[in-house]
Amino acid sequence: MNPMPAAVPEERAVECDGSMPRDAAAKGRCRVRLPVRIWRAVTDARRPWAVDMMLYLAVMTGVVWFTLRGTEQLGYHWQWHRALRYLADTRGGWHAGPLLQGLLVTFKVSAVSLVLAAVIGLAAVLLRLSRSVVGRALAVCYLETVRNTPLLIQLFVMYFVVAPLTGMDRFFSAVLALSLFEGAYISEIIRAGIQAVPAGQWEAARSLGLTRAATYRKVVLPQALGHVLPPLTGQMVTLVKDSALVSTIAIYDLTMQAQAIIAETFLVFEIWFMVAAMYLVVTLSLSLLAQRLECRLRTGSKACRKAAA
Repeated sequence: MNPMPAAVPEERAVECDGSMPRDAAAKGRCRVRLPVRIWRAVTDARRPWAVDMMLYLAVMTGVVWFTLRGTEQLGYHWQWHRALRYLADTRGGWHAGPLLQGLLVTFKVSAVSLVLAAVIGLAAVLLRLSRSVVGRALAVCYLETVRNTPLLIQLFVMYFVVAPLTGMDRFFSAVLALSLFEGAYISEIIRAGIQAVPAGQWEAARSLGLTRAATYRKVVLPQALGHVLPPLTGQMVTLVKDSALVSTIAIYDLTMQAQAIIAETFLVFEIWFMVAAMYLVVTLSLSLLAQRLECRLRTGSKACRKAAA
């Protein structure tokens, strides 16, 4: 009597977590879960730019719908025709409105603070990497104190304690507080860039008889600039956003002007949306400018033009 043939096990689809199984027979039965499929479609770098644009528009549509839905539940009535005149006044000629005037003050505070923060950060990192024990101790004390206390507290201390003793006005008090705060982070960014320079560059500079200052100026810092430019861009954007805190000491920057307009007109959502859009335009412009500069430093202007095309 012939034995009964063994039952062939039925092939069933198996669940996959995104990684394909090694078994060749199981690859055909692999069933990728729906969330993994969605994640692959979203993170696929080979998809055309039109898909990216559609995804972006879908997300922004959802955000706008959610915002309008929330304000509708609150019974809020939009009055954009009243809000736009605080941006620019066209009656009797073009005149900058309070928001644009505040934006100019924000530019002024941010620009002066950025230059001073870069100088402070470079001085701090040179002290941190020096052979002097006192210099290293001062640098560490400065970094740990500034980085571990809130910027708002430092701003109040500078304005209410240091400024009366030294005769500083509120503008310079705000600039100095921002510069000291951002300079601590810039110093750590520069230190990481300097330490990323290969040790052979230091040895080559010493073999050529260069002094330590000349080595930093001619060899190390030019090479470190390419490494530190992307994080410095992020810190520059952070500085622009942190400058909104100067409104707490009655400096009429963009945020302070917005608060004054809202107190007078009660156009809460319109004014804050306009202020957010203005900050977004400024920070995105800085990011794009830094990307072009980084591209030129690393690959040259011709390669940048080809990449942009």
